[in-house]
Amino acid sequence: MIKVDNLVAGYGHLRILKKVSLDVGAGELVTVVGANGAGKSTLLRCIQGLLPPAQGRIEFAGIDITGMAAETVVRHGLTLVPETRELFPDLSVLDNLALGAYVHRRKPDAAARRAEALAQVFEMFPPLRERQDARASTLSGGQQQMLAIGRALMTRPRALMLDEPSLGLAPLLVRLIFDAIAELRSRGLAILLVEQNVRSALRLAERAYVLETGAIVAAGRAADLLENEAVIKAYLGTAKPRVRIAATKIS
Repeated sequence: MIKVDNLVAGYGHLRILKKVSLDVGAGELVTVVGANGAGKSTLLRCIQGLLPPAQGRIEFAGIDITGMAAETVVRHGLTLVPETRELFPDLSVLDNLALGAYVHRRKPDAAARRAEALAQVFEMFPPLRERQDARASTLSGGQQQMLAIGRALMTRPRALMLDEPSLGLAPLLVRLIFDAIAELRSRGLAILLVEQNVRSALRLAERAYVLETGAIVAAGRAADLLENEAVIKAYLGTAKPRVRIAATKIS
């Protein structure tokens, strides 16, 4: 579903991503892990069309989306849940969700699409149904993350990208969010997950990439990387995040 080839990107003269290549198959959950400043969010912004790459190619479902406007990328079926959530604090939960369905407004079955997507969101996140008339600013951190994911689901995506969904959440809420991500994967949604909670991300994903200072330094089955000594020392222990790992073969 998602294919990134030799992606180079940054801000001004500062290069953040250095020939990054990765892929996510249909119905697959792939995670990108790494330390703060590794370039994880920049990678997702490029794929979504929020930051034009300096070099490389991005494909979604076989279509070249390199440099395509973010709204057009969403229309093709790829949606990002940003780290900052980007909710409208003074709007209600229901209105925030409705904005996610905006991309389908010109379709003849727009109302039916919106109703079906809304029912699915409320089924997955019951607290949003209970507080649908409340302003987004009054929600807890966990509920706001549910709302950010729910709004993305209102676009009826074929693939979902999540940027640090566990950031700032209590352990119980982290588990709830990761359970929701697992449920989405089980429904056939392709997912690219960027996460600093390395252990949880590797336990959830099928495959993983380790991103260090803008470059992929390891890739393979998530379960294998979870047992990799260098990954353990760099991201699950006390050592500084500096790894040089021979890429694990992916059959």
